[in-house]
Amino acid sequence: MLTLRQLEILRTMVRFQTTMATARHLNLSQPAVSTAIRQIEAQLGFPLFERVNNRLHPLEAASIVQEEAEPLLALHAALTDRLQDLREAKTSRLRILSTPPLGQGVVPRVLGGFARRHPKLKIHFDIRDLNDVVRAVESGAADLGIGLGLGPQAMLEVEVLAEARMVAICPPGHALAGLAVVTPGDLGAHSLVALDADTRMGAAVRHAFQSARQPFLFRAEVRTCSTACALVETGTGVSVVDPFSAAHPPPGRLEIRPFEPAIPATAWAFWSNRKPLSPLGRRFIGEVRLALAPKP
Repeated sequence: MLTLRQLEILRTMVRFQTTMATARHLNLSQPAVSTAIRQIEAQLGFPLFERVNNRLHPLEAASIVQEEAEPLLALHAALTDRLQDLREAKTSRLRILSTPPLGQGVVPRVLGGFARRHPKLKIHFDIRDLNDVVRAVESGAADLGIGLGLGPQAMLEVEVLAEARMVAICPPGHALAGLAVVTPGDLGAHSLVALDADTRMGAAVRHAFQSARQPFLFRAEVRTCSTACALVETGTGVSVVDPFSAAHPPPGRLEIRPFEPAIPATAWAFWSNRKPLSPLGRRFIGEVRLALAPKP
């Protein structure tokens, strides 16, 4: 069985691929790293790296071991942080991860007021893609995740924050701005900024075009809705994005219209089902839900 230290050395070696860079990152000597790699390979009984021109290129086995070890290393890091908090007698901490649609708009706005009302609360916040957020919450590296398009999960407690639908966006004065509702047929005559096909929302938009028997032709393809909004602002084209990203630019930068057929864009909060969410976490969820509620 490999130790946590051995797994940490292996992970760093896969990342940097040289013993010198690995040693520098882990504050070890270069010979210590080389010895550790040899011991790991001897202990496992198979090679992990191919040695070429002073670099150690990870073999498939090294990548597999490193990937399987990530949840364990994340749990250990979370425990280490928690123990440090206890040593320093910190009163409370909330570790939040969010996907870009909510993490670049409503979540930081809510966090600002929340932090002012809880001055002793230590907040960790970052924006990542949905798969990374789910993994971090499952492993215990984050207390709370917020994202779109999640649904029920085996290892998570999930709660709906807001139910909405995707929208069409265009620059002010664009022909689409005169429509009450935008369809795939309406978009076909204009340059389209598309979301990547391997994203949930990108796949849903493509399915809507397919159902309408409308060719899906695009001028630009992007990974996130916020990037699509930025390109639409510059006049690159029009797009279909989640309503939270569309609402983030200052008023007047984008025209926003309902898109048909309706594509759900449900906002979710989620946390590990292995331990209850803290009262502060519950309170924060309530404030995010309130911020997302339709205004009268």
